[in-house]
This record gives sequence, structure tokens and C-alpha cells, in this order.
Amino acid sequence: MLRLWRWYQNCLAIHPVKTQVISSGLIWGFGDIAAQTITHSTAKKHRHLQEEDKELKINWKRVATTSLFGFGFVGPVGHYWYEGLDRYIRLRLCLQPNSFRFVATKVAIDGFIFGPLDLLVFFTYMGFSAGKSFPQVKENVKRDFVPALILEGGVWPIVQVANFRYIPVRYQLLYVNVFCLLDSCFLSWIEQQEDAPWKQWLNSLLPSKEKRGQGG
Repeated sequence: MLRLWRWYQNCLAIHPVKTQVISSGLIWGFGDIAAQTITHSTAKKHRHLQEEDKELKINWKRVATTSLFGFGFVGPVGHYWYEGLDRYIRLRLCLQPNSFRFVATKVAIDGFIFGPLDLLVFFTYMGFSAGKSFPQVKENVKRDFVPALILEGGVWPIVQVANFRYIPVRYQLLYVNVFCLLDSCFLSWIEQQEDAPWKQWLNSLLPSKEKRGQGG
């Protein structure tokens, strides 16, 4: 394990972007395999499968599609995002590294900009990759975005506090990618849930607020 870590450090030092891209793609691919396994197990447990579907069959096309999201978006964009965010906070805002304001500002900017963008790109990309039309993708994004944002909003700030406080900038994307193994599993599972009742309930919270605003 130590040799593997040293090898990774060497790759990161020589080819930082390439290393981040490859590791992100692999992690998101593994995450989707886990998501398919969990979804199949859940459906089997609740007897929602036909007899011929009870054996797990990994959708490798979907795994490849999800991996490409890691390769094409999470890896390169994440690399430049964390590097750029750190420079902006230190040099433009002149905040002391690892101070409370430094970490809190990073978490806030990351949560309000990169988090929603990541979800929006993921659900849009997965929709078009599945061959859906623009109206279908739009409806799926409306269906999946709010539930994912609400649920992730309770977890990622905690993850990022530790990340921005204790992890050196060059390893921050790796740290995030470790949690992305769970996150990619979660997002893939969210997308596969389609019109689950709990998602309809979460989405109903937003229109209800709009209606109260119009009523006032």
C-alpha cells in the first residue's frame, strides 16, 4: 500500500491533470457498479424483479458512460477548481490559510457553485447519454436535482470542512474522489430511482414554497 501511495504521489507530481483524470474516471466507474448492485439488491428484496431478472447483470455501457463523466468532467474540472479556489481565497481575499474564515469561505463557495454545477452536469449528461430527448432530460433533471441537492447538502459541507482544513491542495481532489466513490454510487442510485415517492415528496417542498409566496 505504501508503494502504491508513493507511485501515486510520483504520478501526481509529474502528470497532475492526467493522474486526476484517470483516478476520477476509475472511481466513478466503480461507484456506478456499486449503485447497480445496490439497486438490484433492493429491487430483489422487495420482489420488484421478474424471475429472469433476479440474477445481477451489470450494464457495462452505463458503467462506461459514468466513467466518462469522471474522466471528462470531475477529473479536469475538479483539478483546476480546487487549485483555483485556493489561489483565489489566499491571494484575492487575503485570508489566512486554515483559519476559520478561510475554511468557511471555501466550503461556502464550493457548496454554492461547484456542488450544484456538478449535479446539473451529471444528470444532464446521463440523460443525453441514455438517448433521451431534451424535454425528457429537462424533466429528469427537475425530478432528480432537488432531492440530490437536499440530501448531499447535509453531507458534503462536513466532508469539505475536513478537506479544506487538513488536506494539502494537491491531494484535495483525491480526498474528494474517495468520497465520490460513495457519491457516484449515490447519484447513480438517485437517477435509477426515477419517480420514487420520496423524490416526489422532496420535490413537492419547492413548489409549495412558491405557492405560499404567490398567496402572500
